[in-house]
Amino acid sequence: MTAETPVLQIEDLRVALPEGSDRPLALDRLSLEVKRGEIVCLVGESGSGKSLAAGAVMRLLPEPAVRMTGGRILLEGQDLAGLPEREMRRLRGNRMAMVFQEPMTALNPQKTVGWQIDEVLKLHTDLGRKARAERTLRMLEQVHIPDPRSAIHAYPHQVSGGQRQRVMIAMALAMDPRLIIADEPTTALDVTTQLQILRLIRELQEGHGSGVLFITHDFGVVAEIADRVAVLRRGELVEQGTADEVLNRPRHPYTRALIAAVPGLTPPAPRSFADAPVVLRADRMLKTFKARGGLLSGRREAVAAVDDVSFDLRRGETLGIVGESGSGKTTVSRCVTRLLDADGGRVELDGRDILNASGRELRAMRSKIQMVFQDPMASLNPRKRVVDLIAQGPIVHGTPPREARDQARELLRLVELSPAAAERYPHEFSGGQRQRIGIARALALEPKVIVADEPVSALDVSVQAQVLRLLADLRERLDLSLLFVTHDLRVAAQLCDRVAVMEKGRVVEMGVTADVFAEPQHEYTRKLLSSIPGRDWTPPDVRDNAA
Repeated sequence: MTAETPVLQIEDLRVALPEGSDRPLALDRLSLEVKRGEIVCLVGESGSGKSLAAGAVMRLLPEPAVRMTGGRILLEGQDLAGLPEREMRRLRGNRMAMVFQEPMTALNPQKTVGWQIDEVLKLHTDLGRKARAERTLRMLEQVHIPDPRSAIHAYPHQVSGGQRQRVMIAMALAMDPRLIIADEPTTALDVTTQLQILRLIRELQEGHGSGVLFITHDFGVVAEIADRVAVLRRGELVEQGTADEVLNRPRHPYTRALIAAVPGLTPPAPRSFADAPVVLRADRMLKTFKARGGLLSGRREAVAAVDDVSFDLRRGETLGIVGESGSGKTTVSRCVTRLLDADGGRVELDGRDILNASGRELRAMRSKIQMVFQDPMASLNPRKRVVDLIAQGPIVHGTPPREARDQARELLRLVELSPAAAERYPHEFSGGQRQRIGIARALALEPKVIVADEPVSALDVSVQAQVLRLLADLRERLDLSLLFVTHDLRVAAQLCDRVAVMEKGRVVEMGVTADVFAEPQHEYTRKLLSSIPGRDWTPPDVRDNAA
């Protein structure tokens, strides 16, 4: 192998899908290179084949249903396709390693963090127990885990999401691999943790000289970390080039469409709601979670998840609740909908106290405040047809079943789904379509307020843009008020009239979105805004040519 030989070469790769799929090939003649010391971002929407490309390189495809049918995959010039499984096991974790999107599913919940890193060293080295322990500690220090000596003995559920991702990176780097594949490693993280992980990957990649294949749908992440970019559409590579070329001078209509869908960081001109009535008011709301067992089975202090939070939401307005994981924003959404009982304060819906309402009063009031959840698949009953899921609320509140189902079909049209979707089940829809079903279900009771908890955080940028446009359109047509919980400040900039910034249970800053983004007053708000991936990249105006 010469010094110029790429770490990874993918040549004319074809991966077949099972019969009855929407297309015969998941990947159709994919050719791609990753050189030593560079980060190549593979970008595309869900279903484009990006994760299957990673699975093919690692030889982790779900064969025989999904299998490689042509092409070559070379790791430092060595063809992986014909290697026996024993040899592939030797390569995985040693010369090539993978960082998965969701570390909780990739880490063994029954084993400590230290044990899982030690296992990699035990499989691939002849080091003794003491030397492995020292190297494990060194790896945790290298990925900047707080208190690494304690973290070694912690189980995955005892550390935060960002720390779990750092553990995955430590495992991937334990053997100093030539190739690292990172499959959407920051998708579920808030902006500050996301930026920390991106900087960590760049720092470690430069220190180790590894080649990185970084899979993502987020162009902000691409702008932050990529040396080169490859764009995948339904299994076909439609464009590739340097990060500067693809981000600032995209050639293919699909790339231009993806970039056009990226939410900008400049909020639109503010709308005035001074004369609109207040529909939802929180006054000094409190919620404390009791002390319980914590890291290493110790006692953890009681946590004030919501601490003296007050706000008003007016008719037709969107108020964004933003902050990091653990800031208390989701707890606020659950307290105002009475999915959690607050410990103090007052919440009024149209002037009526919702926190102290009786069961009968609460049922009547809930028809006026509905929730859209982050993961629609977890909130939609998989055994019920869509028409029944949407009609369920009105039927409970006294609407005749036939009338409720007719209304459900009309709501599907309103959220831009075919009425034929009414007879299907949730698993038969894409993530964006399921989120539209969740919105239709929330609208079924004709609420005045919709509380949306991270409703677009798991969606591709183009689907995200569609759902955001839908919410804005419904807000205008139905005169809805939205309480919009998000960690994505790009989304907040485009949808929210005002934002409330939360840190450790408290609102540290609140104001008109354009004012807060232009001149943040609180240090924490400035920290959040400075942590947005790709914040210095201004997407080119390609809307006229996007397709």
